[in-house]
Amino acid sequence: MSKADLLRELHHGKLLVLPNAWDEASAELVVETGFPVVATSSAAVAASLGHEDGERAPWREMFAVVARIARAVPVPVTVDAEAGYGLEPDRLVAELLAAGAVGCNLEDTDHRAGGLVDAAAQADRLAGVRAAADAAGVPLVLNARIDTFLPPSGFSGAERVAEAIRRGRLYREAGADCSYPIGVSSAADLARVVAGVPGPVNGNTSAELGLDTLASMGVVRVSFGPRFHRAGWASMRSGLEELRRAAGMEVPGASAAGR
Repeated sequence: MSKADLLRELHHGKLLVLPNAWDEASAELVVETGFPVVATSSAAVAASLGHEDGERAPWREMFAVVARIARAVPVPVTVDAEAGYGLEPDRLVAELLAAGAVGCNLEDTDHRAGGLVDAAAQADRLAGVRAAADAAGVPLVLNARIDTFLPPSGFSGAERVAEAIRRGRLYREAGADCSYPIGVSSAADLARVVAGVPGPVNGNTSAELGLDTLASMGVVRVSFGPRFHRAGWASMRSGLEELRRAAGMEVPGASAAGR
């Protein structure tokens, strides 16, 4: 209860910055460097388990990682729960709470049929999750991800903004605490969404959208997704290639290609 209340409070003050984690060590580092919340990245967690993102990893394995993270850190944990793994709202909330999470993202991409879930159906699902959390007595912080700016959505140009606003309003009415139009890189587009959707909005950084710009626009929460996980792999690859050159080793496949 106290962690859920704290997470909700942090959406109504200074910009909440979430450098997403994927295991206990990365979560502990987030806390050690002064961040008040640990958020998970589904893409990073799935990759660490040997799977691709998009609900391709077994949900039990994903939740087991969340449970280990929640045991390792003293701060609120919010989970990227993708589209909910096909779990009914009561079951989804029960699994989140059992893992020690007090918040979650739920996205409106349809990972089975492609495209986006019908907006009204997604709103009904969010309302079901809110009702299940209320029944459990824990004010789970629900971040409704809106995927109209992602290529698989089928939306383009100005219709992405209009649809994001329409969905954001529906999701807020259904009980979502925060709206998350992921993938917006244009300051003008994000400004229209922030103006059109009531309540807290989650954003991402881009060339046009630094932290100061996002805060000045009224964004209250910023996610980094798998960025740090991928940066770690890129750094390791660079280091390994440098080590290979220092050791005088051939590039893999080069000798075969020369024969």
